[in-house]
Amino acid sequence: MTHYTFAKTFRALYDKAVSLYASGQRGADTYFTADENAWLASNGITAQHIYDYAEDQTNYEGEPGYDIALGIEYVRRDYFLNVQHGQPTGVIADPDTWPAKNATAEGIEWLPRIIPKARAKLRGELRSSTMYACGGDRKFFMANDIHPAEFLNLVWRFDGNDAAIIDWAVRRSSGVF
Repeated sequence: MTHYTFAKTFRALYDKAVSLYASGQRGADTYFTADENAWLASNGITAQHIYDYAEDQTNYEGEPGYDIALGIEYVRRDYFLNVQHGQPTGVIADPDTWPAKNATAEGIEWLPRIIPKARAKLRGELRSSTMYACGGDRKFFMANDIHPAEFLNLVWRFDGNDAAIIDWAVRRSSGVF
């Protein structure tokens, strides 16, 4: 594993995925070599994560974009290496158990849903059909002036304290900081 060159290698794989998706190639399992997949796995990332970023960047006017993807994956990688000690949990989260997309907390729609979703992303437990920073997530982040990586880090920092996360999001949304 190369820590110093993480962003450079991530960028190369990200750009490769965007190029392949834009050219019409589909299927995350067709994008990377065995060595590239091993590098991704050693950093707590899957080919599906990169594929989802490439798909959305191609279909949604550059969103979420490389910079947001890198920020998210830096936080995920840090958690994977330092909390999970490089070991996946083996758990897959069930989005059907999360609050509804239109659920609100303190008047903020999507907030009750994004908390368990971010927790699952942080732990590497999202199922392949679920993307952190998807269009619905991005709408929430933009409306509340929150960077997706910042929120992921917040969920880690408050470690299960949903009330503290909600309080922070309310203050951010109202422009307190």
